Amino acid sequence: MAATVLDMSMSLDGFIAGPNLSRENGLGDGGSRLHEWFLGPTGSFDDRVLAPLSGPDERAFDEIMATGAVLVGRGTIEPAGAWNGDHHDGVPIVVMSRHPVPPEFAGYERVRYVSDLADAVRLAREGAGERDVLVHGAEMAQLLLRAGELNVIQLHLVPVLLGQGRRLFEGMPAEQTELAQVRAEQGREALHLRYRVLSK
Repeated sequence: MAATVLDMSMSLDGFIAGPNLSRENGLGDGGSRLHEWFLGPTGSFDDRVLAPLSGPDERAFDEIMATGAVLVGRGTIEPAGAWNGDHHDGVPIVVMSRHPVPPEFAGYERVRYVSDLADAVRLAREGAGERDVLVHGAEMAQLLLRAGELNVIQLHLVPVLLGQGRRLFEGMPAEQTELAQVRAEQGREALHLRYRVLSK
């Protein structure tokens, strides 16, 4: 069965986006700094121009691109503009949301909105086939953790303090979740951490 792999770039103080996050400012103020480890200081998601990657950075990025489906919430996909309907390599994108598909995304054949978490996970796993499911976003991460459906947490820890913005694990219940470290590798601009989520 396909593993669900949360993959997020994060500041040292736990933020995955800067303040003033909106659909027009999808990473928040200063949030693009978190992705310079693969985009470089001048690259952007819009033009998909990457920095030259090698070693741990290249391995981490290749793992992201090897996934077979994407599972996100509305708060992640809508500021990202649904990645213009293609996150990578034409894989299916499953969105867990009780809101209807925004009109501007209606023509994206690979994007599917689902209102039930179990259905969203099932569809993402089916779409991924034998590959892993890539999970993005704080809301989706927390929903999957609470449901016992998150298998792996992969973080790219960037040496910056954002101070404000959206934290990855803000508002989690006071329950301990044990992790087993799989890997820790220092790249050019980020420390790449991979953990297996242990069953409760």
